[in-house]
Amino acid sequence: MHNDTSSTPANPSRRQSIQRIATTAAATAAAIAVPGLLLRPGGAWAAAPEFSYKLGIALAPTHPTTAGLQAACAAILKESNGRLSIEVFPSSQLGSDTDMISQVRSGAIDFVSTAGLIWGTLVPVASISGVGFAFPGYDAVWNAMDGDLGAHIRGAFAKANLFPQSKIWDHGFRQVTSGARQIKTPQDLAGFKIRVPLSPALTSLFKAFGAAPTGINMAEVYTALQTKIVDGQENPLTILETQKLYEVQKFCSLTSHVWDGFWLVANLRTWNALPEDLRQLASKTFDAHALMQRKAIDSLNTRLREELKAKGMTFNAPELAPFRETLRKAGFYTDWQKKFGPEAWAKLEKYAGSLA
Repeated sequence: MHNDTSSTPANPSRRQSIQRIATTAAATAAAIAVPGLLLRPGGAWAAAPEFSYKLGIALAPTHPTTAGLQAACAAILKESNGRLSIEVFPSSQLGSDTDMISQVRSGAIDFVSTAGLIWGTLVPVASISGVGFAFPGYDAVWNAMDGDLGAHIRGAFAKANLFPQSKIWDHGFRQVTSGARQIKTPQDLAGFKIRVPLSPALTSLFKAFGAAPTGINMAEVYTALQTKIVDGQENPLTILETQKLYEVQKFCSLTSHVWDGFWLVANLRTWNALPEDLRQLASKTFDAHALMQRKAIDSLNTRLREELKAKGMTFNAPELAPFRETLRKAGFYTDWQKKFGPEAWAKLEKYAGSLA
């Protein structure tokens, strides 16, 4: 018997599959031909964002600041009905802190979040919060940064054609760690090779104690400690956890020598390109998440000390008055008073008390 399959009806399920493939291909081709369409999961089409921005940060995705920024950007995308998309690039994916600062100035990226001490390389007064042993605690910090001192710093960003959001994110009080010894007195810092960010304020602080500060970008800190290029480093407890520095550092001295926060800063042209309603939405959302992040950092710090102890770190709490007195005698405060100028210094002392 002769079998002629040319006239046999096609398998119905196979025919439907082919039709679905053809339909999807046609829709994809239409989207390419009509820019501004995105294919959502499930095959629904939606308009592409009117504004797609990049936000760079050096911190790991697990850090509360990075996580808070990602949550804020997700909320902005939702609340703007998809009009404003801001993608967060953590872990120095867009370059080191100093690289990203250059890029946000040129408009190559749109937002950068980094510490005031690092912004100080471009906007000097941004590092004033990092004057050594200035703030006695968080009450003084938030009064200053949400008050006159913070407003003064934001005004300086504007002069550099940058736009800072009004609420600074908490990076915490910085503590000194070491692979070999505890820091109990100012004299224990003499000759100590310590990694610091690329920050004139922190470099001069440790030089005043006779230490040997070395500027190293965050992405290279773990290796520098592991290979003994430096003896130690100084950072908030959150960084010891998220960067796993407890693996290469044994001792943590709770010096609380500097408080610092992360300013979220936009390229001014980029920011002004947004319609007023999107600017208001973004600012309101970022500031709300900054306040939530401050609470998260506070609760995190209370438990991190015990967690880091369990991972092998040894803690000590030195008396801080001798450190401040050493800086005063070395002329540290007088020098920085001259550099920051009388107006900014008066605003700092309004909250920190007399320093120089």
